[in-house]
Amino acid sequence: MPKEALKTARFFSLKGDEPFASWLLQCTYPWESLADLGAWIKAYGATLPSESYTEIAPDIWVAKSANVSDLATLKGPVIVGPDVEIRPGAFIRGNAYIGPNCVVGTASEIKNSLLFGDVEVPHYNYIGDSILSYGTHFGAGAITSNLRSDKKNIKIRYEGEVIETGLRKIGAITAQRVEIGCNAVLGPGTLIGKDSLIYPLTFVRFSLPEKSILKNNGELRPRI
Repeated sequence: MPKEALKTARFFSLKGDEPFASWLLQCTYPWESLADLGAWIKAYGATLPSESYTEIAPDIWVAKSANVSDLATLKGPVIVGPDVEIRPGAFIRGNAYIGPNCVVGTASEIKNSLLFGDVEVPHYNYIGDSILSYGTHFGAGAITSNLRSDKKNIKIRYEGEVIETGLRKIGAITAQRVEIGCNAVLGPGTLIGKDSLIYPLTFVRFSLPEKSILKNNGELRPRI
């Protein structure tokens, strides 16, 4: 069945040594983890070694190798991993895990989201109630939309199937090496399969299988 491809264990390629792996895999579908993300961050943050991390404020843990601008704003609970770059004007609103080698840029905002590692949201991006896997890159101005205009619960639409989530807020969930073009908008509850490409100025209304290209005229084709 098509929705099998969206299950957590199949949708992501986890290395197995990630601190969030066992917690995340307890969920049948990835979006089910978003409600408990803050609690997991607090629990894991309390275990981080003082040799590698500094708790710069209550429930805000920053790796000593991270580069966090004095002009960025961080509200806990937050974990900023090794070699992360948080640039001036970035706003981390809480319930955020920023994995190794990520970039959060000027005027980019992160809220209730999990960034595995090597993720770049470098210019004017909004990431809310979302999960971004390894190597995901957002072009300037690309955002996740996490709430329907009518405020109803979000449905996941994938290859003709509809999954009821029971949640009012879900942004986007990407597998590894997803490229989002400048000023694209990922609609609420969109899952983007690995190695997929979204054209600039595209509004994504439905979830995409792996190795897809979605053009801004709505054309969907395989990425060869």
